[in-house]
Amino acid sequence: MGRRLATAVHVQHPASREWIVLDPGDEPDEELAAEITNPDAWEDHETAPDEEEQEPEEPKPFGFTALPEAEATPPAPSRGRKTTDAAE
Repeated sequence: MGRRLATAVHVQHPASREWIVLDPGDEPDEELAAEITNPDAWEDHETAPDEEEQEPEEPKPFGFTALPEAEATPPAPSRGRKTTDAAE
């Protein structure tokens, strides 16, 4: 007995290169099943033992985070503006 699909998939037949739509519950033959690479497409997909035992990772913080403190550098000198005499 082949594996059963959990979702509809579009797959290209490896020999004829024709696009085929497989429905949920279908059990495609081995050459079509080899073309379906998404493990979530299958009803009975088994997760690796490492994936089952791992706890979910904490989400990464979103947005800006504090920057690491850099060495104190003196501020750049401000540029002065020369005034022009309009009365000349």
